[in-house]
Amino acid sequence: MVALLRLVRAEFRLFAREPIGLFFSLAFPVLLLLLFGSIYGNEPADIFGGLGTIDVSVPAYTAMIIGTTGLMSLPITVAGYREKGVLRRYRVTPVAPVTILVAQGAVMLAMTILGMALLILVGVVVYGLTFHGRAGGFALGFLLSCLGFYALGFLLGALLPTARSTQIVAMAIFYPMLFLSGAGMPRELLPLGIRRFSEVLPLTHVVTLLRGLWVGDPWGSHLKEVAVLGALVVVGTLLAARLFRWE
Repeated sequence: MVALLRLVRAEFRLFAREPIGLFFSLAFPVLLLLLFGSIYGNEPADIFGGLGTIDVSVPAYTAMIIGTTGLMSLPITVAGYREKGVLRRYRVTPVAPVTILVAQGAVMLAMTILGMALLILVGVVVYGLTFHGRAGGFALGFLLSCLGFYALGFLLGALLPTARSTQIVAMAIFYPMLFLSGAGMPRELLPLGIRRFSEVLPLTHVVTLLRGLWVGDPWGSHLKEVAVLGALVVVGTLLAARLFRWE
């Protein structure tokens, strides 16, 4: 436990020195919220089932942060450590491999929670954001979504040899999902054909689950999203563990 805490503290300091990661995890979603909030406000709209733009945007932007930390920051960090020989040096220390990976996941989870907290704070203070769900149920949905994308991130980090190649592949995967899943803009604004296609994207299921739990939907009405994300956790973790390379 002491080794884990020291690793987490060290990884926090390293993450804090990456301005791009901090910007897209903490500042960018808030800027989007302020931008679209200044245009549309948070008045109830029929297209969102009587909810306001901010009410549907906060859980969607939370999904954006999950995708950013899980598909961008995490795999690029892991691949970069392998490329620089950091993982090789860790391998010969008494620290267990799982401790290193848990430390990475803990840092990304903490940054995701902080990013979501900033969104909620701005939404409540500036636009009167409302929450109709159950905090415990939403927290479980949030954790499941994080675990699913972190498993996918570890898989990318296991497969790709360098930080540069990981960044390219991660961007090619993440940015189409960002625009088509509802994480960047509400899916209600997209053509029907694109909405149907977006059902195959993992981030779409994160957005759908978090939005539903945010407005008070029971878990039973989102079994498909839970099944998809649960499968992502199991399959991604097993493949990442099998394919992971230290050097």
